[in-house]
Amino acid sequence: MNKNDGMNYAPKGNVNKVVEDGDFPFAAIGLDHGHIYGMCNGLIEAGGNLVAVYDPDPNKVEKFIETYPGVKAAHSEAEILEDASIKLVAAANIPSERGALGLKVLDHGKHYFADKPAFTKLEQVQKAREKVLETGLKWGIYYSERIHVEGAVFAGQLIEEGAIGRVVQVIGTGPHRANPNSRPEWFFDPKQFGGILCDIGSHQIEQFLHFSGAKDAQVLHSKVANYSMKEYPQFQDFGDATLVADNGATFYFRVDWLTPDGLGTWGDGRVIILGTEGYIEVRKYIDIARSQSSNHLYLVNQKGEQHFEVSGKVGFPYFGEFILDCLNGTEYAMTQEHAFRVAELCIEAQEKAIHIEASEGILINR
Repeated sequence: MNKNDGMNYAPKGNVNKVVEDGDFPFAAIGLDHGHIYGMCNGLIEAGGNLVAVYDPDPNKVEKFIETYPGVKAAHSEAEILEDASIKLVAAANIPSERGALGLKVLDHGKHYFADKPAFTKLEQVQKAREKVLETGLKWGIYYSERIHVEGAVFAGQLIEEGAIGRVVQVIGTGPHRANPNSRPEWFFDPKQFGGILCDIGSHQIEQFLHFSGAKDAQVLHSKVANYSMKEYPQFQDFGDATLVADNGATFYFRVDWLTPDGLGTWGDGRVIILGTEGYIEVRKYIDIARSQSSNHLYLVNQKGEQHFEVSGKVGFPYFGEFILDCLNGTEYAMTQEHAFRVAELCIEAQEKAIHIEASEGILINR
């Protein structure tokens, strides 16, 4: 796992199988983003069997099979969709194409697990909602910066235990290193990746609703800019937004592609959660100038100050819960409404955003 390359950052955890071998065969379609490796790792560690892969690029397939020996290279997307033994398809194709693929997957009687952003347009979410109701199948979304980060998982557990009282505000930062020379062309096209608030902002909005216990929220203000990548005029390297939840909790987040090369990881992702009886800070990937290790959590409440370093100690329960949800029709990992509403909110934030012409400080509504 390369800590300096966010696109190919694929966490591995402890094996904690919730099903017997062969009970949950799944396949991968679409290898455009390296998140597919983290998605597959999580499902395999929970007992899923990765049996097949398809991508139109044979080089991507070859690399994938080197990582997961024994996986069959399918000759077509249809070969996987028509295999009745496969229960789920995981996908990290180009974001603008993920919604359409999901509709086909569910039409073939399989559950779907899409990388974020799972959608780039609101009408895509609506079609997915309708298809889930029609089929009764699951449409999971890989909001990795919470479900695949042990510090964030632990923060949620502490909140559930009442460690900081009622959550009233969340502040999230999601900086990323751009590595533009290693990115595909679609990465720089907002029509294909959805824009910065839709893309990496989705992690932030998901963790806000989860940590605050809210079911819905409203986007109050959002803005985007391109400060550093003038060679890609449609790209956005900065975005932020303010939201308020249906339970009164508030949220501010900032995302960017401005991580300097001197940082020891791909991004200094953090979240600060304020409660009525204390607060939590999670330093997800690094504790700068102190430790190169990940998953540092700081807790301050009425009992005092505590620091936890939880890598390898908490695990990633989402994946096992999601597999069981697929098999049993339950909603323990993440409710379908939560997954879809987060997707809608990040698109709404993107569509409402004020565009800053960075060189002149001009605000343009587009």
